Amino acid sequence: MQSSASLDRYIQQVRAIPKLSREEEHKLALRAREGDQDAADRLVEANMRYVVAIGLQYRRYGVTLGDLIAEGSVGLVTAVRKFDPHRGTRFVTYAGYWIRAFVLEAVVRSSTMIGAGSGPFRSKLFFRLRRERARLSNLIADPEELVATLAADFDTTPEKMSELLRRLDQREISLDAPAYNDSDATLVEMLPGNAEPQDVVVARRRRQSGIELRLEGALSVLDDRERLIVEKRILSDDSASLASLGRELGVSRERARQLEARAKKKLAVELKDLAPAA
Repeated sequence: MQSSASLDRYIQQVRAIPKLSREEEHKLALRAREGDQDAADRLVEANMRYVVAIGLQYRRYGVTLGDLIAEGSVGLVTAVRKFDPHRGTRFVTYAGYWIRAFVLEAVVRSSTMIGAGSGPFRSKLFFRLRRERARLSNLIADPEELVATLAADFDTTPEKMSELLRRLDQREISLDAPAYNDSDATLVEMLPGNAEPQDVVVARRRRQSGIELRLEGALSVLDDRERLIVEKRILSDDSASLASLGRELGVSRERARQLEARAKKKLAVELKDLAPAA
C-alpha cells in the first residue's frame, strides 16, 4: 500500500482527525443515506482511526499493515453505504463489524489453509489452530505428541491434523511463476482444464462472502447479551449450554432461552431476504 515512513505519517494524520459526536455522526449518516457524498466521505474520514486500530490487531498474521488498512477501508465504505441511521445503532458500532469482516477475510485469504473449510468456520479454525499450537508448543517438545494432542483438541485424526498444519505452514506459490527454469510456460498453464468454470467459482465465492458480511451486519442489531448468546451458542464450534450462558450473564436458564429466541427473531428479520424461496 505505502512505504513504512509514508504509512506512519498516514496513521498519524488519521489519528489527528477529530472524532464525531453521536449527534454529528447521526446527522452525517442521515445525509449519506440520502445520497450526500460529502457526508459519506466525512463519515469515512472520521472513522478511519478504527480501520487502523483493527488492522493493528491482525498485523502479526503475515499480512502487511498497509494491506489490512486497505481492506478495512473497503469494509468502512461498505458500512457507510449500507447503514440505516433510523435503527438506533451507532454508526461506529455497525462499521466495526464490517471493518473486521473485511480485515479477517484478507487474513484468512492470505493464509495457506486452502480447502480447510470456508467462511466463518475457516476463520475460526485458522485463528484457533494458530493460537493452540503456539500454546502447546511451549509444553510439548515431541512433534508427534503435539500433533496427536492437537488432533484430540480439534476432534480429528492425527493424519488430518498433520495436513491442516502443513497447509498452515506452507508458502503459496504464484501460478504466474515459471513451470521450469528454462521455460516460458507458467504454472497456471500446466493446470488441467477440467476444473469448474472460473466465473462460476467467482460467483459462488462472492455470494458466500456476501452472506458472511450480511451476517456481520445483522449481528450489530443485537444488544450485548443477545450477541454473546449468538456467538457462543450458535456461531461457536463448541456450543455453550443455556445454563452456562445464564450463569455468565447472571440470569436464569429460562431467561437465557428467551434472549436466544429474541436474538434469532431479530436475525431472521435482518436476513429474511437470504432465506430460500418457498
